[in-house]
Amino acid sequence: MRIIVLFNLKPGADVAAYEHWAKTTDLPVVRSLPSVDDFQVYRATGLLIGDGKPPYQYIEVIDVPDMEGFGRDVASETVQKGAAEFAEFADNPLFILTEALREGA
Repeated sequence: MRIIVLFNLKPGADVAAYEHWAKTTDLPVVRSLPSVDDFQVYRATGLLIGDGKPPYQYIEVIDVPDMEGFGRDVASETVQKGAAEFAEFADNPLFILTEALREGA
């Protein structure tokens, strides 16, 4: 399972403070979870086609092969603390569950 998280920062949120927190807290904590294979945070930099700005400032990609284990992991005190901190920055994030399309399936 791959979880895609799309979000903008809340109005008035400090971009530098969020990015520092993401690099020093969010990335290491989520990557340390036994149920997570990989976790990346991306800053949107533009649109490939067309003018204007992307609808979301940030995209997170979490690779989770074990959703049951992930449920246990995210219930931990450390992750709950991180989730509360994330909620201080992120304005209505969308958490999208995905699965890859496979050839011949």
